Amino acid sequence: MSRAPRPVRSPKPATHPRGAQARRLRIIAGRWRGRRWQFPAGAIRPTSDRVRETLFNWLQGRLVGRRCLDLYAGSGALGLEALSRGAAHCVFVDRDVKVLAALGALLQEWGAASDEAQLEHAEALRYLARVPQPFDLVFLDPPFAGGELSRSMTQLEAGGWLAPAGLVYLEHPRAVPVPEPPPAWQTLRRGSAGAVGYDLYEHR
Repeated sequence: MSRAPRPVRSPKPATHPRGAQARRLRIIAGRWRGRRWQFPAGAIRPTSDRVRETLFNWLQGRLVGRRCLDLYAGSGALGLEALSRGAAHCVFVDRDVKVLAALGALLQEWGAASDEAQLEHAEALRYLARVPQPFDLVFLDPPFAGGELSRSMTQLEAGGWLAPAGLVYLEHPRAVPVPEPPPAWQTLRRGSAGAVGYDLYEHR
């Protein structure tokens, strides 16, 4: 008796061998130093360890007790690093509910106090249309393809979101000229890594 042919199995879809690994980040310094986390899959471009280390070296002595705004939170790397290093409070803004849920679970797991972090589900520019609360430090890292950098810079200044001597950190494509900052913003530092440029301004 002849046997029926075995069914042909469809090949499993290919997966990126470093997919999950590429979405893993770590806190560089502070009370959560060495903690690692994995942010949700999606169109998130996290600030690299190298750039974060440079930025927070620039911020030494100007972070403890400060109020921060992580306007395009994504992975949460900038706001989490700030809290780890002594910032008093950080507002994380993102339009993706999954991102905020993951950040909320992470903050709870790491033992963050309830008054240290605030999660806001909103488009960044709509958030800036609200009644302002001045911040000492704003992380401004919008999607490179969205064209929002110039508008968010303008709204931060015009809306009164910056405290006196407040700092603004920008990330942008290195190959694209940075939009002209408001006259009250003084450039403190500039750097680049690969295709990314990053600047630190002080509001005067």
